[in-house]
Amino acid sequence: MYSRYKKYFLLLLLNACLLLPQAVSQENPGHTHRATIHNGDTIPYIELPTIRFYAPRVFANRFEEARYLRLVRNVKRAYPYARLAGIKFEEYNEMLSKIDSDSERRRKAKEIEQQIKDEFEGELRKLTISQGHILIKLIDRQTQHTSYEVLKDFRGSFTAVFWQSFGRIFGYNLKTEYDPYGEDKLIEEIVQMIEHGAI
Repeated sequence: MYSRYKKYFLLLLLNACLLLPQAVSQENPGHTHRATIHNGDTIPYIELPTIRFYAPRVFANRFEEARYLRLVRNVKRAYPYARLAGIKFEEYNEMLSKIDSDSERRRKAKEIEQQIKDEFEGELRKLTISQGHILIKLIDRQTQHTSYEVLKDFRGSFTAVFWQSFGRIFGYNLKTEYDPYGEDKLIEEIVQMIEHGAI
């Protein structure tokens, strides 16, 4: 029995001797940080990332919980389109501002409209009415302009009034403004959680 342990010990020792030369010491390069000197003391200054904590929601009943979860689902569905609308709005606004001629600007706006229709019409038709309402509000949040103002800027007053009237038939108001501290506080909270990866 003693010889058996002796063999294991020798094998272990042999492995250690064979593997030891392969181990290379690595130098620790250290970290460089900014520092401030206060009363002769050096105090390191390290910026930490912002971490947001969201308290778990407490619901009065199942109906309230289901309503909140439905709102989360609707915002998650509409937010990517609103975000893209904000990016496209800036891009197209910059493009159109470089054009001097009104007729050329109108032609380019129609071209942009057709491009947007071709790309998104099928997907946007699948949105529910609630998701459409949320999308209108989120477009205002992303562009700092109501959907009505965006239409008016790109297509003119007549088109904006037409779509506003048509939208009112189905319960949409293109002039709806986003109110992150009032009526749309819950939507803003959900958008913040989406942006920070919490949901």
